[in-house]
Amino acid sequence: MELILASANKGKLREFEELLGYKIKPYKELLGELEIEENGTTFAQNALIKAKEIYKLVGEDYIVISDDSGISVDALNGDPNIYSARYAGENASDVENLDKLINKLKEKGLKSSPAHYTAAIAIVSKYGEYVVHGWMYGNVIDEKKGEKGFGYDPCFIPEGFDKTLGELDSDVKKDLSHRSKALNLAIPIVEMLQR
Repeated sequence: MELILASANKGKLREFEELLGYKIKPYKELLGELEIEENGTTFAQNALIKAKEIYKLVGEDYIVISDDSGISVDALNGDPNIYSARYAGENASDVENLDKLINKLKEKGLKSSPAHYTAAIAIVSKYGEYVVHGWMYGNVIDEKKGEKGFGYDPCFIPEGFDKTLGELDSDVKKDLSHRSKALNLAIPIVEMLQR
């Protein structure tokens, strides 16, 4: 069975292919542009919503993989959480979302706060539905450091490091990543479904 990724993000597609070791098609190759409403209250629910919707459209010859991920900041009562991609508004850019997070810390007079990234990966096929999670813990700071990565990476310092994800090399990041941890749990499920 072929693997379909319920995302149009090329960086995410490359990351999934590298870590899973399989060729994966983006859903757009088969279905074109789609708008799927993510109205779940958890990362797992949103990942499943996307995977189930794509699976319903492509049929049982495929295994559909989807993820939902984001950052949760302790000092902000866990925000932005599932709203990470649209924290500064529905069509906000990564820079706008990051700026809002930094401004929220500054409003509270904080230089940093404990935070964590969550990744939920859903896998849907004719054999059932599965969801796995990965987490990465650390601190967010009230300034941007580094040009690498994307999203909130320039203000997130992983546990055990003194540099932000925006400063760390991608090889180092890959071992720490919440998505990598979730994908490592997804690999045996995908292998089982491929048989």
